[in-house]
Amino acid sequence: MTDSEKKEFTEHLEELRKRLLIVMYFFVGALIIGFLLSKPLIYQMQNAPWAESIQMHAFQVTDPLKIYLLVIVIIGLVVVLPVIMYQLWAFVAPGLYGNERKLTLSYIPIVMILMLIGMAFGYFVLVPYIIQFTFDLSEEMGIETTIGINQYFGFLFRTVLPFGVIFQMPILVLFLTQLGLLTPMFLKKNRKYAYFILLVIAALIAPPDLMTHIMLTIPMIVLYEISIYISKIGYRRHLKAEQKAIEESLDSD
Repeated sequence: MTDSEKKEFTEHLEELRKRLLIVMYFFVGALIIGFLLSKPLIYQMQNAPWAESIQMHAFQVTDPLKIYLLVIVIIGLVVVLPVIMYQLWAFVAPGLYGNERKLTLSYIPIVMILMLIGMAFGYFVLVPYIIQFTFDLSEEMGIETTIGINQYFGFLFRTVLPFGVIFQMPILVLFLTQLGLLTPMFLKKNRKYAYFILLVIAALIAPPDLMTHIMLTIPMIVLYEISIYISKIGYRRHLKAEQKAIEESLDSD
């Protein structure tokens, strides 16, 4: 490695360190927001319409504290997400073309909107259905269900948070396509493997019920197909940006 390469590598590390420190500072502030919002949010989740008949129990002394702290951290991560996205964009922006910088910067509010939509879908659509199904099954089997708060909130987080992430699929695909790391041809070619992965994800989230699997899998498949279409748009833009850069390079020579 030459001295110039070492210097460049050191500068990148310093830049990365600066970005991480900024994220950490904002995360501390976001934890304060989480501290203020956690109790009302926990109360809302405990008293949601589908949870009215659920009597929750703490099987360990520290269970309420664990849930309280976990909710604070999750709120903090959601609040600080735009800062993380912006710092990531600022770190990779020097390697992008001018029009790509503007486009990728515009993704940040879209990421937040998609995450909130995904979490709302999981919370208001999937959670009530899954709880109703499992409780009806317990009643048919003559089983009295006793729910620990760890189990209840763990179920909520495992259902809601993954869909907040899954709904990022179109924007992530567009971002990677804009960078030239992904193509619509690759997505089409590997469609069957992607569907299989989505089925596995649905099986991990949902109980063994066909209707629940369908409710989980169909939105993910639709998102994947939307991602392919969006990838085509991003790929055309990427090719145009590369062609423009080549033309400008030839003109300058």
